[in-house]
Amino acid sequence: MSEIASEAMESEFGTVAGWTEEAVRALGPEHAVPAGGRGSGSEGALRWLADTLALRAGDRVLDAGAGVGGPAGWLAADRGVRAVCAEPMVEAVHASRALFGLPSVVALSQALPLADASFDAAWALGVLCTTEEKPAMLAELARVLVPGGRLGLLVFVAEAPLPPPLPEGNSFPSPAEVDALLAEAGFSVTATADADLGDSPPEWQRRADAVDAEVRRRHGDHPAWAEAQEQSGRVGRLLGSGALRPRLLTAVRS
Repeated sequence: MSEIASEAMESEFGTVAGWTEEAVRALGPEHAVPAGGRGSGSEGALRWLADTLALRAGDRVLDAGAGVGGPAGWLAADRGVRAVCAEPMVEAVHASRALFGLPSVVALSQALPLADASFDAAWALGVLCTTEEKPAMLAELARVLVPGGRLGLLVFVAEAPLPPPLPEGNSFPSPAEVDALLAEAGFSVTATADADLGDSPPEWQRRADAVDAEVRRRHGDHPAWAEAQEQSGRVGRLLGSGALRPRLLTAVRS
C-alpha cells in the first residue's frame, strides 16, 4: 500500500492540509509550526532528533513525507539547515511552500525525484507505517544520502497484533522489523528512544488547537473532516492504550 492508497488518508493528509494552510493564514504565522507538526511528533521529539543527528547550519536535510512542512520549518528556523520537503499530497506541498517558503516536491518517499547523494541527512516522521513498500522507501532514503549520511525516524511500532478499529492505510511494523529493514537498506542504528508526543510547550498545543478549531468552524460539516478526525482518533486510541509505541531512532548510511 502506498502513502496515498487510502481515501481516509487522502482526507487527513490532503484535503485537511489545504484547510490547515487556510486557517494558519487567518490566525497568523506563529501558528504554522505547531499546526504543521501535529501528528509528526512533538517539539521534544524534533529536538531529540536534531540533536542526535548533529544537524548544523548549512546541512542539506530532506523531510520525506513532510506533510504541510511544520517539522521541516522548525528545523530550518532552529538549526539553519537547508531543508527540502517531499510529500505525495499536492495540497500539503502547496502549504509547505506557502507557510514556510521551503522547496518542496510532490513525490512518494519510495520514488524520490532527487539526485543520488544529494543530502547530508534526512528524516521521516510517522511515514514508515503509511506504506507497505517499506524496503523501497528506506532504499530511496539511502540513495539520496551521502555515504555516512544520517537518518532520523519517528516510527509507530506494534509489539503485538493491534485491536480494531485500525486506521486505514497503515501497516505498523514491530521494532524488530524496523531494525531488520534498516539493516537491509544499509543503515546502522546509532540511537533509539521512546517519544513523548505530549511534551511540546503549552503554547504549541494552544496554537495547534486554535487551528483545529478554525478548520472545524469553516469545514466541520464536510465528510473529509469527519474522516480525518476518525483516522487520527484511531491512532490516538492505540497510542493511549499502549498498543502502539512511538519510537525515535537515528541511523547512519554505510
